[in-house]
Amino acid sequence: MIPGLLLVGLVVAVPLLMTVGTSFTEWSGVGTPRWTGLDNYDRLLHDDRFWLSFKNIAFMIVAMAVVPTLLGLFLAALLFDYVAPRLGGRTARALRSGFYLPQVLPLAVTGIVWSWILNPNYGVLNSILDRVGLGVLARNWLGDERYALYTVMAVMVWVQIGYPVVMFMAGLQRVDPELYEAASLDGAGWWQRFTRIAVHQIRPEIGVVLITTTIAALKVFAQIFVLTGGGPGGSTMVPSYFAWQQYFGSVNVGYASAISTVLAVLIVALTFAFIRVQTR
Repeated sequence: MIPGLLLVGLVVAVPLLMTVGTSFTEWSGVGTPRWTGLDNYDRLLHDDRFWLSFKNIAFMIVAMAVVPTLLGLFLAALLFDYVAPRLGGRTARALRSGFYLPQVLPLAVTGIVWSWILNPNYGVLNSILDRVGLGVLARNWLGDERYALYTVMAVMVWVQIGYPVVMFMAGLQRVDPELYEAASLDGAGWWQRFTRIAVHQIRPEIGVVLITTTIAALKVFAQIFVLTGGGPGGSTMVPSYFAWQQYFGSVNVGYASAISTVLAVLIVALTFAFIRVQTR
C-alpha cells in the first residue's frame, strides 16, 4: 500500500493542506503571502455571489444525484425485468451502453455539442420546435437567466443517467430470484416486487450512487465552464467555478483557497453522513 499512500499524500493531502494554509492569507500567487487570519472566511459570509453559487449547487445535486438515481432505478428495472426477458440480454446490454455513453465522452466535447444544439440562432432544438409548429417555445436556452440553470440541469441529467443504470443493473443481478417467485405466489405484482424487494436488496448500490453523484455535483466545473461560464448574470455560478474565477480572473488566491476549503469540508461532511446512513 505504500506507493498508493505516497501518491495520495503527494496529489491530495499536500495540496489540500497548502490550500487550507493559503486560505488564511492574502496572496496574488507571486511574492510572499500576507497573513490575514479569518478575513477571507468573514468575506465569504458577506459575499452574495458565494451564497448564490451554493444555492445553485442545490439545483445541481437535484440534477446530478436525485433525478438520475430515481430515473436510473426505473430504467434499470425496465431493462432487467422487461427488455432482457423479451428482447434478449444483448439488446438490454446495448441499451445500457447507450445510456452510459455520455459518461465516457470527454466533458468538453459534450459541452460544445450541447452548446450547438441549444444555440438560439442555429441550434437544432429551436429548429425542431420551429419545424413542428412550436416555434413560440423557442428560447435562448443558455443566454436567458430564466432558463439557463434549468437547461444546464437537463444536460446534467443526460450526462449522469448512465452511471446509475449500470450500477443498479449490476445490483439487480444479485437479487435472489426465489424472493421474486415467493412474492409472485403471494399475489405481488411487478411494482410491489420492485419496491418491496429489489429496492431494499440493492440499497448498497443506491448508497454508492448517491454518494458519488452528490460529490460530483458539488465539484461540477467543466460543464459550467463550457456551457455558460457561470452566466448569464451569475445564474449558473457554482462554488468550483467561482473559486476558479477568483484564482485566475481576480488573482485572489487566498480568497479562492477559502472557497475551496469550505467546499472540501462540505464534501467530507456529506460523505461521512452518507456512509453512516448506509452502514445503519
